[in-house]
Amino acid sequence: MKNKKFKNTIRNIHLWLGLATGLVVFIISVTGALYIFEEEIRDFTQKDFRYVRLQEKPFIGLDKVISGFEKLSPKDELRLIRIEDALPNATVEMTSKKGMVYYFNPYDATLVKKGGEDWLQVVEHIHTSLLLGNTGKFIIEWSVVIFVLMLITGLILWFPGQMRLLKQSFTIKRKASFKRLNYDLHNVLGFYASFILLITALSGLYFAFKEVKNATSLFTGTKLGQGKAIISANPTTIDPIPVRYNKIYAEAKIKYPGAISTSFSLRGKGELRLRMIYPYRWARKQNTFFYEQATGRMIRAKLYKDYNGADLIEATNYDLHTGRLFGLPNKILSLLAALVAASLPITGFIIWWQKRKKSRRK
Repeated sequence: MKNKKFKNTIRNIHLWLGLATGLVVFIISVTGALYIFEEEIRDFTQKDFRYVRLQEKPFIGLDKVISGFEKLSPKDELRLIRIEDALPNATVEMTSKKGMVYYFNPYDATLVKKGGEDWLQVVEHIHTSLLLGNTGKFIIEWSVVIFVLMLITGLILWFPGQMRLLKQSFTIKRKASFKRLNYDLHNVLGFYASFILLITALSGLYFAFKEVKNATSLFTGTKLGQGKAIISANPTTIDPIPVRYNKIYAEAKIKYPGAISTSFSLRGKGELRLRMIYPYRWARKQNTFFYEQATGRMIRAKLYKDYNGADLIEATNYDLHTGRLFGLPNKILSLLAALVAASLPITGFIIWWQKRKKSRRK
């Protein structure tokens, strides 16, 4: 009797949380599924401006490329720069504060393409904020928290009350009525996908909540590093931005060679971040350096060779969330799990609607 009462309580929690967040979960799942193969989609559909003809020439220099950007858009400022070091014929990508994206030829600094954010970037914004700014982020974050609770309550509801019925909980009766088929699609597919979805959802919450990061620090017994402070004198002269960025990039390449990609990004409080990613298998190997934006003076550095347990979790989390960890097989599993997640609000709503109609008739 107590077990039945407990399951009814769990069922009601599962139902009302699902009705409250179903649409948001559907949107998160569909956009997440699209973004799993983001790299492959870009390589297939954007070759004409992401790459130029391979030439026996060195990289012309970041200063020349930035100068080209400043001539084209003198009233705009840079927000992000991406350089694919491992692919010499890959264009240099520059994103401005106004949201325009420029692709420059790495051999002669000529403009290859200029435009706004592509549809995949829009998909990412929908996935993280519903295109509603901070309000959307708040909705997304707490919908994922609720989704985790729904996965847990769903697993409790999935487990049959009698062991003889356990086999039925693993299979979908394809020749059954629509009502039964829909129930099995919700119940059985939800069970199979729940473990991957729990990992995906929790890794998403890692981005959203400091409390989750603090929990990983507590779990590993280590504190997430912010980088070692660097004591250096202020430069006697302040170079123009193209020269300043080029010096930073060239010095980092010499001191820490072997990077496959490099990015500059402007952060709050006048801080410039340089991130260099190296070949890796599990945890992402990246050296991160922070500079004063106005002077180019380095203020701290975080090297992957100094990672502790909490740092390793942070470095792995993005690939874990996007399905990139373990390569193509995991991407396929993550895609299937995301599609199942998108179906759960639909099949769950149908189950509730059919029960509602039945109770009304009674």
